[in-house]
Amino acid sequence: MTSIIDLNCDLGESFGPWEMGNDAAMIELATSVNVACGFHAGDADIMRHTVELAKARGVSVGAHPGYRDLHGFGRRPVPGLKSSEIENLVAYQIGALQAIATAAGHKVTHVKAHGALSNVACEDDMTAKAIASAIKAVDPGLVFVVLANSKLVRAGEAANLRMAHEVFADRAYEDDGNLVSRKKPGAVLHDPKAIADRVVRMVQDGGVVSVSGKVIKMQTDTVCIHGDTRGAVEIARGVREALNAAGIKVAPFKTH
Repeated sequence: MTSIIDLNCDLGESFGPWEMGNDAAMIELATSVNVACGFHAGDADIMRHTVELAKARGVSVGAHPGYRDLHGFGRRPVPGLKSSEIENLVAYQIGALQAIATAAGHKVTHVKAHGALSNVACEDDMTAKAIASAIKAVDPGLVFVVLANSKLVRAGEAANLRMAHEVFADRAYEDDGNLVSRKKPGAVLHDPKAIADRVVRMVQDGGVVSVSGKVIKMQTDTVCIHGDTRGAVEIARGVREALNAAGIKVAPFKTH
């Protein structure tokens, strides 16, 4: 049983005057945040604002690189990219957030791939290795946030990166341990009470239950709550309250 767990949230996904989610409220409930770096969402000003919110709250900040796909929010695969192209787009985005964080007096501690880039990497060795290589090349001290039991884990191990194994509060799982595609009904969960109870079981049991009822054991270091999920603030608050009631401490994963 895990007695300490990190709650991470994907934030900074607004763009210009257009707002996505309630970052200020989510940062009050998360212990680490993953900031969009301008390719799937976000821009320089949004990045700076998100980092400043995180710094004021004492929350860890990580880069959340994705495919260059603003219109598709980074949730559409971009086929045909070479390993070097993936490595470069990830390194570029990490570097952008590092510069913004430095300007704001904060520090980037981890990297978590976004959307389709992460989904592809969970099943494709080349993509997973390219992401890990980019992180190692930019800063081998960064923590690699990986979907538990996926090819991202093997890529992180091969690159000798420290990892935080992630499970998702508001996403359904297939029997192979991968996330159910957002194209399928029931892929995203919305009931705050059911999600809170589910997260407590995930942390206590060290595993998830798939859509067919199969129990899949997973190392659990951090739980993701999506900032753009409908009712995200209520979900996050319910999860924190349920974890506290179960005697599970919510705290950032170790970054050193």
